[in-house]
Amino acid sequence: MSESLELRSPAKLNLMLNITGRREDGYHLLETVFQFIDLCDHLRFVVTNSSDVLSLEGSSPVAATEDILLRAAELLHSRFKVSKGVNINVDKRIPIGGGLGGGSSNAASCLLALNRLWGLDLSLEQLAEIGLELGADVPVFIHGRAAWATGIGEVLETIDLAEPIYVLIDPKIEVSSAKIFGAQELTRNNDPLTIRAFLRGSGSNVCEPVVRKWYPGIGEAIDWLGQYANAKMSGTGACVFAAFDSYEQAETVKSRVPEQWIAHIAKAMNRNPVHQQLGLLDK
Repeated sequence: MSESLELRSPAKLNLMLNITGRREDGYHLLETVFQFIDLCDHLRFVVTNSSDVLSLEGSSPVAATEDILLRAAELLHSRFKVSKGVNINVDKRIPIGGGLGGGSSNAASCLLALNRLWGLDLSLEQLAEIGLELGADVPVFIHGRAAWATGIGEVLETIDLAEPIYVLIDPKIEVSSAKIFGAQELTRNNDPLTIRAFLRGSGSNVCEPVVRKWYPGIGEAIDWLGQYANAKMSGTGACVFAAFDSYEQAETVKSRVPEQWIAHIAKAMNRNPVHQQLGLLDK
């Protein structure tokens, strides 16, 4: 059995985000479309022989005690009484607080990696149930396919999408999702959509008006990118994106992005590259 793994843990985009209601526990009922992009954090997992050593190091600025990656490792370790430990090294490249799901992706990659390294032999369904305890976006990374999501984001239906080239703008603003979802002016009773309607062009991000109000710099980024293509915001922001047919088009737009923002070019992916790296493509 391998004692180490190196994985590329991808960001995701919400291609639309609709809110159709709210549960009694406060969670919102969502409709969204998840697609992965090849902007990835780089993770390295090395098994240790000490049963009480779970350590995290690297470029992540998130305090280790609060990091969802370490919480994912601790959850598996305690629940299945694992006799070994792990050292996790993080090269963080996905913007934090940008609506790109970097933390959820890392947690999912951790569960998938340690399932292999610790020989737990859990199914994707079992791992997704565990992942849901860490966050509503974790299961889509576990299952590893672009998806139409409902519920609180955990009820997934695989969807085949075009895989364009995205220009992604990080306006260097960290958004509080709790603040957006808690805003009085957020519309929470929108009519449900269908996959067919989405594929025909329907659907928007219902959080955008609230985000524009509280974080006007994000609205500026949406409007700027909207000069070149249909610009959208991922999740509750702050990152915004637009699709292009070629790298050449994307490079042209990227070269014009105002210097106060950070721009990326990212290829859309309908499969999580972690699945390819772990040989899970047929699972």
